[in-house]
Amino acid sequence: MTKSDVTIFYFEKNGYIPNNPTLPVLHYKKVFQNNEDKIETLITSNNWKNTWINGIYYFHHYHSNAHEVLGILKGSGLLLIGGESGTKVIVNSGDILVLPAGTGHKKLSASIDFQVIGAYPDGQEFNLKQNTKEDLEGAEEEIEKVAFPSKDPVYGEDGPLMKFWSKTNR
Repeated sequence: MTKSDVTIFYFEKNGYIPNNPTLPVLHYKKVFQNNEDKIETLITSNNWKNTWINGIYYFHHYHSNAHEVLGILKGSGLLLIGGESGTKVIVNSGDILVLPAGTGHKKLSASIDFQVIGAYPDGQEFNLKQNTKEDLEGAEEEIEKVAFPSKDPVYGEDGPLMKFWSKTNR
């Protein structure tokens, strides 16, 4: 594992995507190089569990009841984070993306081998909300109640998440 550059993004509500105006998205670049198979062990050891391995949907979606970490196991992709007028983010094998509850995300394009692992702090169960008026109803209240993670999924108790997601931001 290498010390990673971290880029932060803040998003306001965008259409029917609530986003999370107080907690930023964190993009850890090149956490792993040539040993991406260790991503799952790392994030689960930092108490981000309830894992899955797959891709990312081609439609805007978010989770109003859970924060999410996405580890890029293979390939590369172009994601749109934050809704229709959000930010395009390029992710590559070895990158980690942390999305606070409510953050819209979708895949715009990806390499054929694109593979992602997802997980949630303390193994939180997650819902699937889309860019609709119906799904937005009550979502912002749910987002405010999501438990604060006890550890950064990459660096544990002393990681950037603990600084950028300090309880004073909530």
